[in-house]
Amino acid sequence: MNHLRRLPEVMVNRIAAGEVVERPASALKELVENAIDAGATQIDIVLLNGGRQLISVTDNGSGMGPDDLALAVERHATSKLPDEDLLHIEWLGFRGEALPSIGAVARLSIASRTHDADEAWCINVDGGEVSGVTPASLAPGSRVEVRDLFFATPARLKFLKTPRTEFQHAADTVKRLAMVRPYIAFTLSDGERRSLDLSISGGDLFDACLARLGAVMGREFADNALAIDAEREGLRLTGYAGLPTLNRANNRMQYLFVNGRPVRDRLLAGALRVGYMGVLAHDRYAMAALFLDVPAELVDVNVHPMKTEVRFRDPGLVRGLLVSALHHALAGAGHRSSSTISAMALGRAHEGSLNLPYRQPVGHGNVGLMEAATAFQAPLAHATEPSARVEAMEDDVVAANDYPLGVARGQLHETYIVAQTANGIVIVDQHAAHERLVMERMRAQLDANGVAGQMLLLPEVVELNDDGAQRLAARAVELAELGLVFEAFGNGAIVVREVPALLGESDVQGLIRDLADELAEMDQALALRERLDQVCASMACHGSVRAGRRLTVEEMNALLREMERTPRSGQCSHGRPTYVELQLGDIESLFGRR
Repeated sequence: MNHLRRLPEVMVNRIAAGEVVERPASALKELVENAIDAGATQIDIVLLNGGRQLISVTDNGSGMGPDDLALAVERHATSKLPDEDLLHIEWLGFRGEALPSIGAVARLSIASRTHDADEAWCINVDGGEVSGVTPASLAPGSRVEVRDLFFATPARLKFLKTPRTEFQHAADTVKRLAMVRPYIAFTLSDGERRSLDLSISGGDLFDACLARLGAVMGREFADNALAIDAEREGLRLTGYAGLPTLNRANNRMQYLFVNGRPVRDRLLAGALRVGYMGVLAHDRYAMAALFLDVPAELVDVNVHPMKTEVRFRDPGLVRGLLVSALHHALAGAGHRSSSTISAMALGRAHEGSLNLPYRQPVGHGNVGLMEAATAFQAPLAHATEPSARVEAMEDDVVAANDYPLGVARGQLHETYIVAQTANGIVIVDQHAAHERLVMERMRAQLDANGVAGQMLLLPEVVELNDDGAQRLAARAVELAELGLVFEAFGNGAIVVREVPALLGESDVQGLIRDLADELAEMDQALALRERLDQVCASMACHGSVRAGRRLTVEEMNALLREMERTPRSGQCSHGRPTYVELQLGDIESLFGRR
């Protein structure tokens, strides 16, 4: 066995670079964080060939003098730990590893000038070999250029993706850093065109934050986002969360920050998922940008060199704050639904209007056309007197103006309620809407004193497999709090004696089988109350007004009024919208009147 020996400094830096510099985006992250820490208000970025050929970051921050430049490329040299206290880190960077690690695997050039200096200074690092500090020409601030990334470690180059993919990763990194700092302007270019141009946002912090989020996440998010501002035991959560009906098929539009640092934390991601439970389908993801401010002594950011992982001293406190803040915001939204639903409906209506089949007008070219038109315009037999019709219409308009969801005008296909509002129409999915109302009633009863049960006149036996019956039996006490009382009935079967009274006449067989399937997907370590929304959603789905049932006008209006009073009624328990609203101007545009 060979004797121990100390590795050369260049080799040490290259090993460290494997943790810090994974791809061009990770190198760019370190450089942009340095610019932010330097107090820059303008950061300009250029990437060539996805960052392989060049990564250039120019800022107008505080800059560095010649002595600081020489130290900046040495390992573990930093200005961000003045008291050498790792428990109170207030900067994005603090480890002093980024620049020497980048310089060990690339050709690094740093030019910098302080605001009170007459000239700039420059230093170069070529594959770990440091040159002397020389004079340079530069405006106050710094310019860092990384050329030929990984030329000193060719094996790492083989793992890089296409230039386009690497550029997209870099753009995502810049967006994450820009979202939490609306008072800093960012530009990102590939050398030919700018893919990102974020100007400084004005107004107070919340307005500036929403403007920046709209520029990064899209205008539809800004139009359909709920403000979050909650505080508990020294922790503060701010930001914006999208309405449940504004969702995506993956979690790429979920951005989480801790003390201004973008993180990828399983605890926060899980809490975000729980916050939307009961208003979002399990395979859909909400859009959100949440900023958590935690006292420095309660969070450890020194977990990994990439600094994207954090560790909380009290994870339960953090999780509880996030979940309760989301529940409060979603409940405060009432019956509000995403405006994108209406836009989607209008888009499909426009598409359909282009494919209408042409039909020859009845009576065309015949004398009978005039007679047909005259007959159409003739007053109906037994028609109401004009004055009575006008009075009734005026009463209807007043009623429509009094309610956000208007007054019912009819039912289509025994499934959809059509209501007239002051400025348009509302189309309601009666099953989805009633499902949400039943679910909210169950939750309210459970919070009060448990869900009232209704004893079945004839107990119903449900045949299941052994596993399903055992899963239900293990949760019998908890399900009894929800008004569902049953007991084992031999092998692979149970007998149901009570169901929640709110469900009315429900499909007991289907309800029990669905609950058995739900429990199979749940974490058995969690109490059923932790999964309350999922269970209530399954029950509510079986007890709500079914599509195909004809409703009276009074029933339809009663449903609309309860929707207006019920939180989260803009979407069913699966995240689908319960209604679509079309403004009068949108309808007129469909007919070319606008």
